[in-house]
Amino acid sequence: MSQKIAVLVPCYNEEQTVGKVVDDFRRELPEADIYVYDNNSSDRTSEIAAEHGAIVVAEPRQGKGNVVRQMLRDIDADCYVMVDGDDTYPAENVHAVIAPILDGTADHVVGDRISGGEYGSENKRAFHGFGNSLVRWLIKTLYGFSYDDVMTGYRAFNRIFAKTLPVLSDGFQIETELSIHAVDKRWRIAQVPIEYRDRPAGSESKLDTIPDGMRVLKMIFSLLKDYKPLGFFLILACISAVVGLALGLPVVWEFQATGLVERLPTAIMAVAFCGLAAALLICGVILDTVVKGNRRNWELQVMDLESRWRSS
Repeated sequence: MSQKIAVLVPCYNEEQTVGKVVDDFRRELPEADIYVYDNNSSDRTSEIAAEHGAIVVAEPRQGKGNVVRQMLRDIDADCYVMVDGDDTYPAENVHAVIAPILDGTADHVVGDRISGGEYGSENKRAFHGFGNSLVRWLIKTLYGFSYDDVMTGYRAFNRIFAKTLPVLSDGFQIETELSIHAVDKRWRIAQVPIEYRDRPAGSESKLDTIPDGMRVLKMIFSLLKDYKPLGFFLILACISAVVGLALGLPVVWEFQATGLVERLPTAIMAVAFCGLAAALLICGVILDTVVKGNRRNWELQVMDLESRWRSS
């Protein structure tokens, strides 16, 4: 049976490149439906996309995460390809990207811009490479999985991955959220090297390096709290315990030497921090039990969805 393919193109002010992106993917995947979701563009992005044959939908909530969330709610397909509308990702690579989805060997495919070397030479935006490396290191440290490129916008995923993905972010954190969700829920992940080219002259990136980077880091620690609460609260508990001991040990030594507690406020603070450490540890243990229960329920829901879709 032929599998339905949907190409998802989130766009904001991409009139210079969106027509070429639609044409290129139409050439490579003539059987696919190409969707351009216009996120409040002030230029002719929607008109040009429609002229080139894309299915154009307006998404009024600003932010790439909001756009992707609505795309996954609206669109039904067996294979989803997500690509930016800035013409930085060659459509010629799409066959390699979707192959693991179509042959059933992967649930989520990441288009790796870094392994081929083009990203380092083509990317002209300061700190983007550093930010990518930092997030990759954090995910490796926290989850034990090594991504070659965690912030790429060129991805593919299957139907069950798309329909069970809880998109929480509203902006450019969506790539990080996709990557962490795939690792945390133990989806089959494939990493496919792709080519990369910088934006053409006159086309401007919508990324704001420092603010968007801070949002990505905030999302990582938020997801760590939600997905791995024991580790998250254990770190906080250790910090509180260290502070408590640093404050309390001199008071204890002083009491042993003199029989007096001359720094009562310090002693109270030490006890408070040690009590906080114990409370944080208990919270982590309780929330870890809750998360494991939710994970079991989620796995059962995914199995039920897969069973129903395969039988329909």
